[in-house]
This record gives sequence, C-alpha cells and structure tokens, in this order.
Amino acid sequence: MRRVRILLVTLTLVGVFQPLCNGATNVVIILADDLGYGDLGCYGNEVIQSPNIDRLASQGIRFTSAYAGSPVCSPSRAALLTGRCAQRVGIHNWIGYGSPMHLRKSEITIAKLLKNAGYATCHVGKWHLNGSLTDETQPNPGEHGFDYWFATQNNALPSHRNPDNFVRNGRPVGPIQGYAGLIVAREAIHWLKNVRNKEKPFFLYVCFHEPHEPIATAPRFEQFYRMLPEPRRREHHGNISQLDYAVGMLLNALRELDLEENTLVYFTSDNGPAITRAHPYGSAGPLRAKKAHLYEGGIRVPGILRWPGHAKPGTVCDVPIGVVDLLPTICELVGIEPPSDRVIDGTSLLPVLSGKPIHRKRPLYWQLNPARSSPKVAMRDGDWKILAGIDAEPMPLAADIRPQDQYAIKHADLKGFELYNLRQDIGETTDVKEQHPEVFQRLKQKLEAIYREIQQETPTWPAWKWPRYEGRRIRQGR
Repeated sequence: MRRVRILLVTLTLVGVFQPLCNGATNVVIILADDLGYGDLGCYGNEVIQSPNIDRLASQGIRFTSAYAGSPVCSPSRAALLTGRCAQRVGIHNWIGYGSPMHLRKSEITIAKLLKNAGYATCHVGKWHLNGSLTDETQPNPGEHGFDYWFATQNNALPSHRNPDNFVRNGRPVGPIQGYAGLIVAREAIHWLKNVRNKEKPFFLYVCFHEPHEPIATAPRFEQFYRMLPEPRRREHHGNISQLDYAVGMLLNALRELDLEENTLVYFTSDNGPAITRAHPYGSAGPLRAKKAHLYEGGIRVPGILRWPGHAKPGTVCDVPIGVVDLLPTICELVGIEPPSDRVIDGTSLLPVLSGKPIHRKRPLYWQLNPARSSPKVAMRDGDWKILAGIDAEPMPLAADIRPQDQYAIKHADLKGFELYNLRQDIGETTDVKEQHPEVFQRLKQKLEAIYREIQQETPTWPAWKWPRYEGRRIRQGR
C-alpha cells in the first residue's frame, strides 16, 4: 500500500510538472541571518550589490509575501526544519549559550525525513537550536537527521572573522582563517565534492551568519561602497555583498558538478533586519518595524525558489508562504508522508508552481515573548493580518528563563488586538478592526483558538541565567 501511495503522488507531480531528471530531486535551503526584505537588489535596494542572489531570483520565483518562522533566530529555524510553529515545539525565543532550551529529539525534521527516504544530508553554518553543540544532553544536528554537520551554536566567535568555535560532527575544529560566510560556503562545497555519497540524492542546509552582528566584512567587499561616507554603512552593505559572493560560490559549484538542473534551491532569511545602534542600515523596504517585532518588517523576508523545469524563470508571486511550508512541500516533492502523529502547521507549495491556489488548513501564525516586542501574537489569513498582545508580564530576553514567566504566559489571555489589510496597507499604518467588525470577530476567534491550542502543547523549560565564561558574560546576540 505504501509503494502504491508513493507511486500515485509521484505520478501526480509528473502530471502537473515536466518529468523529473533521472533520480530524485536534490534540495538546497540557503538561510541568511538578519537579512531584511529591502536588503537585496531584486527586492528594490538601489545601493547594495547582490548580483548572484538577483540572478537566482531571475532563474525562478521571487516571492513578495514570503515569511520567516519568527522575528528572531532560533524560533525561525525550528519552524523551518519541523514545519511547526516554533512556540508549539518549545522554542520561545532566541537561545543563549548554555541555555536548556533546545529543539527536542522527539521533533521530526526535514533532514530526518529525507535521511529515512535515502537522502544524504548535510548542515553547514549557524545552528542555534540548542544551548551548546558539545553538550551531550541536548540534540545536535546529527541527532536531528544530518549525516554531516559543521556548525556554530549561534554566532561565529570571537568574531565572524577568523572564528574558533565551529564544531564538525561533534568535534571542535579550532581556529579557522577567513570570514564566516566564505568558510561556510567552502565547507558546503567540500561536502558536495568530496564527502557525500554520490549514489544518493542530497539535502543541503546552508545557514550563513551574514549580516548578523558582530559584522566582519572583507575589505574587497567594503570597497564596493567606498563612495558612502559612513564606515559602518560600508561594512554592513559589504557584508551583504560578502553573503552574495558566498551564495554565488555555492551556486557555481552546483553548476560545475552538473547538479543544477536536478536541484531545488530555496533562499530566504531567518527574520527581518536588526537595525541596531551600531548598524542601523538594514532595510525592511516598505514594511513596518524590524527584527524582534511581529509587524511585517520583522517577519516578511526575501524568498526565492529555483527549480529548473518546474519553477518558471522570472516569476514574481505574491501568494503568502512561510518556512513552515517547506517540510510539507518537500514531502510531496519526494513522495513521502509528513508526520501524522503531530500538528504540521505548513502547507505544500507545489500547486503555486503551476499557478494554482494553495488551500491552508491552518493560517500562518507567529508568537514571540521577548520583553521588547509588542504585539506578541500574529496571524495572516488571506489579505488580512491580526495581531494581539498577551495579558501577562513579558518574559525576559533569553538572558534568563524562569518557569513562572512561562507559566504565566501559558495561561494568559490575549489583549490589544489590531487588524490590517495587507493588500491595501503593506506598511500596517491603519488599524481597521472598527471598519470591518465581522472580519475582526472571525479572525479574533480563530487567533484565540490557535493560541490556546499551542499554549497547551508548548513545554516549560528549567530556570536558567547567563553563565560566566572566562570572567565575562557571554553576550552573543539574537
């Protein structure tokens, strides 16, 4: 029966799209860190040079309503790999070094599913789904389905230049010369060329550190912006060009290895731009707010899909999609069933490739509990977006985890609702709940129901405070 089901799914896909190349389709997911909606040339930035990513967009579909899983790092990555709302799986906020919060071993990731389906699997770059890559009590990438991994817990330290905290397959690597993005790209290419089992299709998950702080940019990329007066603007923009160059290295390797035609590539960012005091130069384009906020600037991000023969080159698509959709999409693509013993919040995107609508069982939903962000809950349903606060004291940032805060939020009600029509008001400038009372009541009830369901499922973590390391607090940033 299972073979029949897989065969039927495969035949359905072949009927909708052109026949696949010989062998199963390879999958590459490329994740930038703190890259804003307006930080690329293909999304309207007239200063930043991003020729490789812009070319990728021209070769496939550029989504204009693509969403991260969260407005901060760790929850977004959890949602991407599991197809589940990050709050549901227990990643409430970004994970500080040494924190007990982690992606539990019981969660089923894209990598686990594809490994079981016969794929070679690899993760390179930022992990940020546990408190330590060398703590045996917390699952590492290998325990989440990756045959080969080369990762940092969060940022590359002590700097994104010449880092010394990468871990390869459980063993610390030690000092490495160079810049994080280029180091990550080289490792991914090394795996493609020299390590992977070439008899198998592959899943490659590449998580760059750029342009997350602490920003470290090679002088040759800063030179692109020598006409700009502010040194830190040159550094920030150069960092995105450095990211673009690293992406180009990887895409060139796929072409040189004759893998391009049979590989689906999806490029996106984990959240909106940081826009900090040190580097206030990231761009959310026309969107409101930035990283750590649930307005569009914090969660709407670049989303580019290239799949030769299936995704029409030069397509621009405004259908709302999220990283939670990647797991069910890949399952349908490969012809395997998504996990049936848990809620999957995403929906397969394959109908979009043939110009058909996608029918969501669950609307796109986000929740975050850091002290800086209000509202705390958001949901998009069609053109409408509803947001709300939580009637409880805000949970501290990841510097501290207190069970009493988690318990209070878990049992709190929603308050302070806002409603926007994103088709008419992409900048979320006008709350229209008074003008559309029927829409507001319908979405309010739906939002409260999803919130309650997720609050019942999310775990509570043990108390934790920032550790001291070599006489100083470890402050790695979100």
